[in-house]
Amino acid sequence: MRYVTHPGPVAAQRSCTVDCNIRHVQTELPAGQALLPTMASILEANRAKSAVARLRGGSFDPFAYYMPDVSKTPEHAAYYGGPYHPKGTVHLESASMTVGPRDSQPWLHCHGTWFDSSGQRLAGHVLPNDAVISKPITASIWLLDGAAFEVAPSLETGFSLFRPVAVPGFTAETRSSFAMSICPNEDFCTALEKECRARGITRARVHGGVGSLVGTRFEDGREVLPMETEVFIRDGLISTTHEGDLAAMIDVTLVDHRGGINEGRLQRAENAVLITFELLVEPLEYA
Repeated sequence: MRYVTHPGPVAAQRSCTVDCNIRHVQTELPAGQALLPTMASILEANRAKSAVARLRGGSFDPFAYYMPDVSKTPEHAAYYGGPYHPKGTVHLESASMTVGPRDSQPWLHCHGTWFDSSGQRLAGHVLPNDAVISKPITASIWLLDGAAFEVAPSLETGFSLFRPVAVPGFTAETRSSFAMSICPNEDFCTALEKECRARGITRARVHGGVGSLVGTRFEDGREVLPMETEVFIRDGLISTTHEGDLAAMIDVTLVDHRGGINEGRLQRAENAVLITFELLVEPLEYA
């Protein structure tokens, strides 16, 4: 498994989890506003501070995005390029998103794939205030009660990143769901399996899921060599194997800094987080 060296001190805690309850909302994001104010309105209407979501269909016009890129300074191990502003309507294929407060105001982190006006398939990091919905988008949203993804500085990476925090005055249900972020150089699948094992979970579903990996190794043997990637989860399940072990089956889409788009199931114990990865886990069965 490949690793990176970040400029700051290595955080002692390599993953962070906060228990929460979840409420699922299936809806359409209406045309007329940028993605961020649209999601902020949904959170306000549902009295929630934070959510994760999966999006599909619909379109944006105008639209802007970042791509992963190599860092040109020693202040970061990896960086981003852009912004890019494709002309005309951009048709969304799919995306995953995390929404929560930054400096007490709503913010979001969204990676996805789309087609530009020429039909070229592209992928990257959507700019929250510069992606205006022009055709309604189908959204599957999981609202968090008792926890929130909140943006905070990361000394290790030099970025400000979403981390789960507890919401005061709330007690999660027994055997609750949990919000999770994973730090650099931790294997993504192993971190999920370890947390579920500690909680006695034998089957769980992953919702949302936005982050980056140090290149990628897929279960079928394919490998993405460029280190800088933007990744989102298309489907995620943790389940018990016939041998009695836990296995995280995580299907992702990613783009690397050269523009290559790849999809597949992650190889367990072979995919280190690059900058961060945030997601929501819903337990389905316990030991």
